[in-house]
Amino acid sequence: MNKVVLAYSGGLDTSVAIRWINEQYNLDVVAVTVELGNQGDLEAIRDKALRTGAIKAFFENAKSDFIRYFVFPSLQAGAMYEERYPLATALARPLIAKVLVDHARREGATAIAHGCTGKGNDQVRFDVSIAALAPDLQIIAPVREWQMTREEEIRYAQQHDIPVPVTLDSPYSTDENLWGRSIEAGILEDAWAEPPEDAYAWTMNPRHAPDEPSYVEIEFERGAPVSLDGEVLDGEALINRLNDVAGSHGVGRIDHIENRLVGIKSREIYECPAAVVLHTAHAELEKMTLSKDQMRFKQLISREMADLIYNGLWFSALTQDLMAYVSSSQRYVSGTVRMRLFKGVCMAVGRRAERSLYNPALATYGEGDVFDHKAAVGFIRLWGLPLENQARTQWLDRSPDDFLRLSAPESRAEHGSTSLRNDG
Repeated sequence: MNKVVLAYSGGLDTSVAIRWINEQYNLDVVAVTVELGNQGDLEAIRDKALRTGAIKAFFENAKSDFIRYFVFPSLQAGAMYEERYPLATALARPLIAKVLVDHARREGATAIAHGCTGKGNDQVRFDVSIAALAPDLQIIAPVREWQMTREEEIRYAQQHDIPVPVTLDSPYSTDENLWGRSIEAGILEDAWAEPPEDAYAWTMNPRHAPDEPSYVEIEFERGAPVSLDGEVLDGEALINRLNDVAGSHGVGRIDHIENRLVGIKSREIYECPAAVVLHTAHAELEKMTLSKDQMRFKQLISREMADLIYNGLWFSALTQDLMAYVSSSQRYVSGTVRMRLFKGVCMAVGRRAERSLYNPALATYGEGDVFDHKAAVGFIRLWGLPLENQARTQWLDRSPDDFLRLSAPESRAEHGSTSLRNDG
């Protein structure tokens, strides 16, 4: 019998998928669980896959590769989708796809399966990544094909004695890795409803967080974090420690109305304590070490990189090209940032860098000022020359009030209500 390699998480969708693939495709299922952090009891997940019908079940620890090749490069790029989401789930998908392809080659499988729905982003990320790495392999997406509601999936699991960690009373769909946790479905689909506390697992409610702030010092080398509070740590240890301390202060909660790639808006809840702290600290260090022009162009690169990652195009040539620029931009982004964590908020309160472009002798208004104040007169005259010339030749008939009126928005008080009314 032919084999299919299934990306197996042990959750509702993939647990049901094993039985369904057996029935509908007559394929032997090889379950592969990729450990990227906070996966849970891997042995229990493996045993459940075998009990559910998989002929083999593997788990692979890919945390080191995840951090080195995906998390830290995205941090250096400043990639935050729609300026809110650190892309934890999106970053994991191309790596998982690569691991699935590796196992498919070793097992001689003819297909790869995943548990994505037909209206989410992950289906695109998996399908496009797999097609880029192994265009000869068939892709099977059971959830996309069977079109069952979550309630129907739960009943299917109950009917076939498939153990799943979801009930009709707790219908959240979650995904976790080192870089963050995403939560959706259930009451969260009501954009007006405040997320209930049971949706959160990594972060303290800021109202109940400690009444005294915590301070952490993060050292970066070439844009990547290397130590915390003076202790050199590997990426996994550093991220885990930051998740704990920042989460205890309620830092990292994100409630976001998100534009999905498939054309719909969705309400997403994220918990990303370490990611939020590191992105904030990294951005502050770049302010010290990048020129004005570098920073402005980097903003364009950051947005483009976030879109590419979110849209499943990690393995594209454009991503590789942009990362070459990112790597170059990080040559002097080395230094230390002191962060204050308090009641759900993280902020930089100290920065230092050996190659800093911040020069106290130029910035100070006090003793030791070396700035040439006289040079400012000529600079201002040249800077304002085009505006002065236009004013002399084209704006002679305008008064200062004309400029105010051009920029002021219309108000209902001045122009009446914009609502429809019957004047008959």
